[in-house]
Amino acid sequence: MTAIEVRELRRTYTSRTGWLRPRRVVTEAVRGIGFDVGRGELFGLLGPNGAGKTTTIKMLNTLLLPTSGTARVLGHDVAREPVAVRRRIGYVFGGDRGLYERLSALDNLRYFAELYAVEPREQKARIAELLELVGLLGRERERVEGYSRGMRQRLHIARGLLHKPDVLFLDEPSIGVDPVAARDLRRTVADLRADGTTVLLTTHYMAEADELCDRIAVIAGGTIRALGTPEELKSRVQERDILEIEVYGADEAALERLRGLPGVRGVAAEERGAAQSLTVQTDRGADLHGQVLAALDGIRVGRIGSREPTLEDAYVAIVEASGSAAASVPAEEVGA
Repeated sequence: MTAIEVRELRRTYTSRTGWLRPRRVVTEAVRGIGFDVGRGELFGLLGPNGAGKTTTIKMLNTLLLPTSGTARVLGHDVAREPVAVRRRIGYVFGGDRGLYERLSALDNLRYFAELYAVEPREQKARIAELLELVGLLGRERERVEGYSRGMRQRLHIARGLLHKPDVLFLDEPSIGVDPVAARDLRRTVADLRADGTTVLLTTHYMAEADELCDRIAVIAGGTIRALGTPEELKSRVQERDILEIEVYGADEAALERLRGLPGVRGVAAEERGAAQSLTVQTDRGADLHGQVLAALDGIRVGRIGSREPTLEDAYVAIVEASGSAAASVPAEEVGA
């Protein structure tokens, strides 16, 4: 049975620029996407910053109206039946907003239980159950202002589950969380799926998506570029080799030289302190070490290694193939 149905969903924004000659600029944030999420499924929505992930989630949980298209959550239309949708869903977002820091975790949950209309006779047992689920039992009487970021995120999840939602939206819940806390969050999310909760997760952490998600959709430039299980997405780059190169001071011109080499299928750079980590995807069996080093002539090179492709490599390949690692672009400009 389907928990979420999305058909040709679009969202555009209109803004005005200029003063003497103002223009109306129409930006398409989401461009006719479609997908289904089954009951009890943990579904990942991945994409670069501004790709349309959060806009999509906000339309699905009724915080934004679609410009066109349809979306249904548990059979209810998000535009025409927002109250019915809100009764059945929970929404947890990354960051520190949404909690009262000078209250204890227990008082926060009591307050939100009232807002969510949880029956008074059920509140005590429900709060205790959730505190145990997210690993905060024994710390619930401490003020939230003394909590670590990981503890706050776990409290966010408890808050979002107070009214026993059938569908839970997790929008980058582990952002800024240390590795130990992130591991605890992943365990909590996995427990939710095991209990039958449908979860739609957005994240920038590919290992997290690979570990948790039953299926993944990759969105870039406001459209769905790929959809499948983590293994199906990884199969797109199984015929590639991966070179990892530590460099210092590589500029965009050097990256373009690498991308122009025959046999190179993709190049990504990540800042790591004073160094950069270059990930170069090449055709399987192509020995391009010499050509790659020649393209980096004049740039200090550290360690060089090779490895098997991962979900992150598949994600990079999908986004680069889309021709847009950035998000929505102006679709139309109209004179005032």
